[in-house]
Amino acid sequence: MAYVNSIFNTNFIEYASYVIKDRAIPHLDDGLKPVQRRILQSLFDVDDGKFNKVANVVGHCMQYHPHGDASIYGALVNLANKDLFIDKQGNFGNIFTGDPASAARYIECRLLPLAKTILYNPEITDFEETYDGRRKEPIVFPSKIPLILVLGAEGIAVGMSTKILPHNLVEVLKAERSFLMGEGYELYPDFPTGGLVDVTDYREGNGKILSRAKLDTKDPKKITVTELPYGTTTETLITSIEAAARKNKIKIGRINDFTTDTVEIEITLPRGVHTKDVLDGLYAFTDCEVSLSLNLLVIGPDSKPKVMTIPEVIEYHAGQLIKILKKELILEQGQLLDRLHARTLERIFIEERIYKAIEQMKSPETISLAIRDGFLPYMKEITRDITEEDIERLLKIPIRRISLYDINKMKKEVDEILARLKEIKHHLKHLKEYAIATLDELIKKQAPLMPRKTEIMDIQKVDIRDAAQKNLKIRYNKETGYIGSDVSSGVIHCEASVYDRILIVRKDCSYQVMDVPDKFFIGKGMLYCGLTDKETLENTVFSIVYRNTENGYPYVKRCKVTQFILNKVYDLLPENSQFVRFTTKTDVSIVVDFIQKSLIRTGLDTFPLENYLVKGVKAQGVRIKPKEFSSARFIKTSTLEKKEN
Repeated sequence: MAYVNSIFNTNFIEYASYVIKDRAIPHLDDGLKPVQRRILQSLFDVDDGKFNKVANVVGHCMQYHPHGDASIYGALVNLANKDLFIDKQGNFGNIFTGDPASAARYIECRLLPLAKTILYNPEITDFEETYDGRRKEPIVFPSKIPLILVLGAEGIAVGMSTKILPHNLVEVLKAERSFLMGEGYELYPDFPTGGLVDVTDYREGNGKILSRAKLDTKDPKKITVTELPYGTTTETLITSIEAAARKNKIKIGRINDFTTDTVEIEITLPRGVHTKDVLDGLYAFTDCEVSLSLNLLVIGPDSKPKVMTIPEVIEYHAGQLIKILKKELILEQGQLLDRLHARTLERIFIEERIYKAIEQMKSPETISLAIRDGFLPYMKEITRDITEEDIERLLKIPIRRISLYDINKMKKEVDEILARLKEIKHHLKHLKEYAIATLDELIKKQAPLMPRKTEIMDIQKVDIRDAAQKNLKIRYNKETGYIGSDVSSGVIHCEASVYDRILIVRKDCSYQVMDVPDKFFIGKGMLYCGLTDKETLENTVFSIVYRNTENGYPYVKRCKVTQFILNKVYDLLPENSQFVRFTTKTDVSIVVDFIQKSLIRTGLDTFPLENYLVKGVKAQGVRIKPKEFSSARFIKTSTLEKKEN
């Protein structure tokens, strides 16, 4: 058994680690999941400036990706629809309507220049073997910007999940620049579907946001949805509106969807209903308003999952930008020095006619030696040792190049190399300034192409209970003893919404709080039915006159119901009590008909209700008078005063 447990534990840990690192969670360095990284690497491999069929790209990517082609195709379409790295041709679906893309064999794609600018540099990229060992794939791309914030991500792994919202590319670049400049910045989400967003609880990428559709409400009889909340489509939005209408939560006439490359959902309202009557319901009961909880979880530089904040991501990538630019400068410097060395050898080889010295040589060794001897007088101009590769390259120069050799052209090229080397040397001494200049150039190019689409504003969240329409009529049929919204006949006691609760008091003075019932049996006799909202409970006082069965005296109890357990039955009367009268009115007096023991004195007596305190439901009643009585009733105090006058 221990052996089996060991196998299960080991395999589960390996599976969990694989799902977390190699499938669901993006890497901090380049903001990509493995399948996205492999797609981009495939596009780099086949890039020739022309469009490639998506089916071919998917097939090529399967050399890197150990899973099926369906996952590659889906990830490629999603990545292409972000309009950042991939140029599209054909039907890639519609992010507004949710319509799917055409089959992979019918659509084409290619890389956009931004992908090479930000990601591609094989010379400074670390590679590892693919799943079958036949090729090399990048561990991560050397990304110059925090793509994790630009692209956003969503994924569920074993025991953890990530949900990162997309941000505007230009705003992310400006935030990175501000950090390098030592300035403050604010960075908030920006969605491709536009809409409105409340970032009050954003908490640097780990809180929550409220996203709303943008509605045109100028027409009092028509509402037009022009932009969508994040994560919704016109199809899901319309479905949610129709579902709310079917449940009587909102009242609409009809819905027409005219969406193409822009969103246009037209909601026509029925007679007697106006825009202002429906707005709160749309936000409360449909996908016109969505709340999203966020978790900025990434695979960190140490290959372990880590929850980060936006400032931490910006700080890390600002440092990474400087490191990448330094590597690129050093790499370019080395390449230029190689070119300078090669051009210097070539110039001396041709100008000084060193090639003449090999005319009489008969072996490779003597040819190489003759060339080396020929360069000896000019070693001060050569910055490094002459290698066999250098000699081999010189020997491959065609006679045509020697005869057409242009000294001025060569000098111009050398001057350009020296000037660029001087620039590189300056940049290496001022890396931060160079990084800022790099970001400035990116911002200048992308600002016209990447405007903000989502408007930031304070959104007052609509309370569902407040927005719900009180369109359920609560009827009680005393003949059948049923109460509810589906009772067809009887007295209407109140109007409620589907989110309301009602309090009922039965004839035996027991009470119960319940959700609005469709049809519920309470017995033949009901004293009270009302809503349980705070205002109603606060203003409703139950006044009960009852007989103490032990002594026959009249008692009165006044109370409010403030606390309850849903569906639990409570008693308003204490033990040894017999119910006589009940009222919720306050401007009344109790008229008691006492049993007469003398022919001279009257048996009627009046007691104003206001003379008795309102107490809790568990309190005992107050004795009205220590005298037996035959009946009692409530009468308006004002009526008694008129009779007395």
